[in-house]
Amino acid sequence: MSEREQYPAGVPCWVEVLVPEPRKALEFYGSLFDWTFDGAGPMPDDPAAEYFVASVRGREVAGVGSLPTRDDPVPPAWTTYVRVASADEAARSVVPAGGVVIADAFDVPPVGRMAVVADPGGAVFCLWEAGSREGAQIVNEPRAWAMSALQCAGSERDVFIDFYREMFGWEPEPFGPATLYRLPGYVGGEVRQPVPRDVVAVMTPSAGDGNGPSAPAYWGVDFWVDDADAVAENATSMGGEVLVAPMDTPGFRNAVLTDPQGASFSVSQLLGPH
Repeated sequence: MSEREQYPAGVPCWVEVLVPEPRKALEFYGSLFDWTFDGAGPMPDDPAAEYFVASVRGREVAGVGSLPTRDDPVPPAWTTYVRVASADEAARSVVPAGGVVIADAFDVPPVGRMAVVADPGGAVFCLWEAGSREGAQIVNEPRAWAMSALQCAGSERDVFIDFYREMFGWEPEPFGPATLYRLPGYVGGEVRQPVPRDVVAVMTPSAGDGNGPSAPAYWGVDFWVDDADAVAENATSMGGEVLVAPMDTPGFRNAVLTDPQGASFSVSQLLGPH
């Protein structure tokens, strides 16, 4: 299932990072993941902005683009897209479900139509109605996107469960301190993965001291790698930062990193039997 041609509605399908200087991001991610890039033309809402599509083995895996020009600038970040049948209809469902519409549905010719929204905790993501681009063409293998994780306060867990169930039909399943989001009937992932193959995302508790407020909710993006320790070392050598040093978790060795412009992401090395 590492090569994908299409995504059913309700399945996360694409990731992109928006930064102030996208060409510098190409240098960082190109070296870190051995990605190649093609220019995708100007962004529809800002002709001066740039957008590039990263590829592995000639197959599209992620996007790198310019941050939008806004009066209230947003920080560099990775963003997850969820496939929907209609971006307009899905966007109309966001507010009744408890979320916020940041940008109404708009065309990104010829690749699709999208809307930018946030869940009840403020975690931003995009709705994607496919045109010529269904989504990432390679997933779940080294150098490609593996999973997106919603980081949120544990005390707000039920609010997020209700929102994503209403929006996409995701059903929760406890998994240690985390919650798996499963889409009944979907078959994805890899045979050897440690979670069911209908898992489309995961929700994990955000950092907090247990007394004060937790960090704001956000969607994190995880990439599979062959060697998490080597990737963390390479990231720092190129101006990135290690937020969480490589450590073992059930089935994986993980690290949390930032690129030189401040966008955070994680990497996971699939561990074999011990």
